[in-house]
Amino acid sequence: MNEVRVIPLSAVDEVREGDDLVAMLVAALAARGEELRHRDLVIVTSKVVSKSEGQVVAYDGTEARKIEIVEGESRRVLRRRGALRITETHHGFINANAGVDLSNTPDGTAVLLPKDPDKSARRLRAQILRRTNVDVAVMVTDTFGRVWRQGVTDVAIGSAGIKPVLDLRGTTDANGRMLEATEVAIADEIAGAANLVLGKAEGTPFALVRGLDDSYFGSGSVRESIVRSTNDDLFR
Repeated sequence: MNEVRVIPLSAVDEVREGDDLVAMLVAALAARGEELRHRDLVIVTSKVVSKSEGQVVAYDGTEARKIEIVEGESRRVLRRRGALRITETHHGFINANAGVDLSNTPDGTAVLLPKDPDKSARRLRAQILRRTNVDVAVMVTDTFGRVWRQGVTDVAIGSAGIKPVLDLRGTTDANGRMLEATEVAIADEIAGAANLVLGKAEGTPFALVRGLDDSYFGSGSVRESIVRSTNDDLFR
């Protein structure tokens, strides 16, 4: 069984539109005394991806403006309670307030989710390869609540170079029984583990995950592999 390490990588500067996240990552690695290796996985929080891509809008602090922003980021609103909305985003994510973030952002602004987190992950992966000559996987993560469960955890909203779901159907368990329905959300499990070192207020936008099994790496995207289709969803 592999031993997995999750290494936090802090950044110093506030991220702004057009900033080079890969340069920040390389600097954070150097400050930590680390170098990228083959089969590493780089975690990047969605907030810094969004900021670098200009997914920031004006917010005047009013409830009406908050609702306007949230509903503008939503394909549909599932539930309403005061200013709270449970929504389906244009990506297909079901979450609170369409993932709009009002914390740890300059006054007068709100941060939206990246327009296409899978595309963002692919772009970052390609840039890391060009800059370092090391082929790593990349995941973009964000904090979600869970239906009928208290508390939040991080999940993958974009990925490149790693299989978001490990399909174990057709294999056998420890007792030799055939597994008929087991699909493991590898990307979300890793995102939740990485959040243990990323924290919420420490200015740590990157994490390095090392020691993952080779079977986890490969093609796939969050939208294709994790977002459940309407036909497969018993709640829609």
